[in-house]
Amino acid sequence: MIPGKYRSVSGRAANNVNCGLHLVIQTSSLPEKSKVEFKLNKETPSFSGRLLQHDLERNYSSRQGDHINLASSSMPSFPILQRSSEEKILYSDRLTLERQKLTVCPIIDGEEHLRLLNFQHNFITRIQNISNLQRLIFLDLYDNQIEEISGLSTLRSLRVLLLGKNRIKKISNLENLKSLDVLDLHGNQITKIENVSHLCDLRVLNLARNLLSHVDNLNGLDSLTELNLRHNQITFVRDVDNLPCLQRLFLSFNNISTFESVCCLADSSSLSDITFDGNPIAQESWYKHTILQNMMQLRQLDMKRVTEEERRMASIVAKKEEEKKRESHKQSLLKEKKRLTINNVARKWDLQQHRIPNIAPNQDRKVSDSPQDPSQLHGSTVSAFPEETGSLDSGLTSALQGLSVTDTHLVEVDGDTLSLYGSGALESLDRNWSVQTAGMVTTVSFTFIEFDEIVQVLPKLKIKFPNSLHLKFKETNLVMLQQFNALAQLRHVDQLTIDPQGNPVVNFTLWKYYVLFRLSHFSMQKINGTEVTQNDMIMAERLFGILAHVASSELPQYRLISILGDARKKQFRYLLETKGKKPGLVNEENSDSKRLVGENTNRATLNYTTRDFYNERLEEIKEKKKFCKMYMEDLVKEATEINMKNEALQKLWPQMFIELVRDAVIEIRNKSSYMKLCLQQITDQK
Repeated sequence: MIPGKYRSVSGRAANNVNCGLHLVIQTSSLPEKSKVEFKLNKETPSFSGRLLQHDLERNYSSRQGDHINLASSSMPSFPILQRSSEEKILYSDRLTLERQKLTVCPIIDGEEHLRLLNFQHNFITRIQNISNLQRLIFLDLYDNQIEEISGLSTLRSLRVLLLGKNRIKKISNLENLKSLDVLDLHGNQITKIENVSHLCDLRVLNLARNLLSHVDNLNGLDSLTELNLRHNQITFVRDVDNLPCLQRLFLSFNNISTFESVCCLADSSSLSDITFDGNPIAQESWYKHTILQNMMQLRQLDMKRVTEEERRMASIVAKKEEEKKRESHKQSLLKEKKRLTINNVARKWDLQQHRIPNIAPNQDRKVSDSPQDPSQLHGSTVSAFPEETGSLDSGLTSALQGLSVTDTHLVEVDGDTLSLYGSGALESLDRNWSVQTAGMVTTVSFTFIEFDEIVQVLPKLKIKFPNSLHLKFKETNLVMLQQFNALAQLRHVDQLTIDPQGNPVVNFTLWKYYVLFRLSHFSMQKINGTEVTQNDMIMAERLFGILAHVASSELPQYRLISILGDARKKQFRYLLETKGKKPGLVNEENSDSKRLVGENTNRATLNYTTRDFYNERLEEIKEKKKFCKMYMEDLVKEATEINMKNEALQKLWPQMFIELVRDAVIEIRNKSSYMKLCLQQITDQK
């Protein structure tokens, strides 16, 4: 029988279902004469067609209860229902026993042809005594005290089962009801959707006002068109996209707070009506736009018709939200990759410093002070990895899985700060930096890099980033004061920050004064965040002034010239030229110039040679010595051979001279023959 047939039950017919109905209670031990008859009031209220309501939640309208005179019995018993033959003919397929204060289902004999049975608004605790009604199509047990679904295994023709407002805790014992079309279980205590996958013909499922915390196990409900889950405790929804015919889904008044928890709804092609009102998600500003953008097929949202203008606005807003989300995801990715890279660089540095044993690389070292904010460049977020030139936009969903911990260096531009991690980052100074980017950089930070390696790129730093005024050093192995001499080759430095971590030089009490003395031509403003005062400059000069004078006066002239640059050589020559003049012959201006130039030149003699450079010089000197030695040996050998040949010639020369004279006399003795011989030799040569 089709659902429309259920709705054709008119109010008038329902009102007359119980005309002349007699209910008899009989115990098995009582004789026939002990039967007690109960006559039902003919004014039975109507049974409204509640299937017309989508949620099946509202209570039936209040109605006048049937009057029953019940005789007491001292033994357990089941009511036995009997109807006259006329009533059976008039209302052969339906029976209403609502509001009869029944605690058990009565025994219904001779009514195997019933198709509609109504027990609503009673006190029944268990479904029983209806297994013989195998033609039953419509069973209503709404508003009773049933705790378990049972006694229905023989009702294979049942199409509508209404068990709302009972005490059922579990969906069970529906295996044989494969023809079920409507199942109403609202207002119970059900915590899980289960044992319904075999109901392939079920169209309406009502689980409102239960204790559900999630939605799943819906596979197999291929005919389901309406699912009511209002007033539960649902936090996420699954498997709804596997319902090919679902059109209406009611999720009002639950605990859904994110679209991700119901994202499977976006994959449903049949869903047209949905409600989320009363959920935390409905309070979000992005709620409506996100739902409409991801569920383009919706006709109604929260019982309101969706307009084309709303769809258009939702599309625009959703695109902006998606871009923001992707950007956020990208920043998270960059931040995570930065963290992994810095951890790897730190671990490699610790291995070089012999601080930790060589262990597996997947054990990250925590860099507590590593920046967590992604780098910013021209107002947008940028992080530069020299070994990667491709865009990170593609494949963001799987990018976190592909993050590598083998990166050995990191270059980052964050506003006006250039941060270099690992010695490999120094190679970035050879890149073609844009004028705008290079001009913005005023602070350069070095971390996990040997200071001797930094010294070699300082000339490039001066050229590439002419506006850099603040240098930071952390874990760079600054161990002695002489290393600060190398910073003098920069163009200008206003601030200097030496982190105590990995830089033992800060343990020297006078290190700041030495920096101020050696780099006095920079007029430094701050050291480690502390303002430099005039008293600091005076103290620095007092402590180390004599050192520069001794260094410059004790060095030989050729050594001084080799140390000084071209600009300083002229100044040094000036010092030599004026050294022999008397003080009276030098005017005041030249005296000031001499004092200034002499001060800078003296400091210039305090230079620093890196270990690698010093080793290279030693190797070069060794090579030169070896070459010179070989060259001198060859000269000596050649000179010795020449001398030996000369001595041999001196011994042989007298005899050779005599032989030469004799041969000449013999040849010219016959003049004509000699002339012919000479002419012949000339002719032969031609």
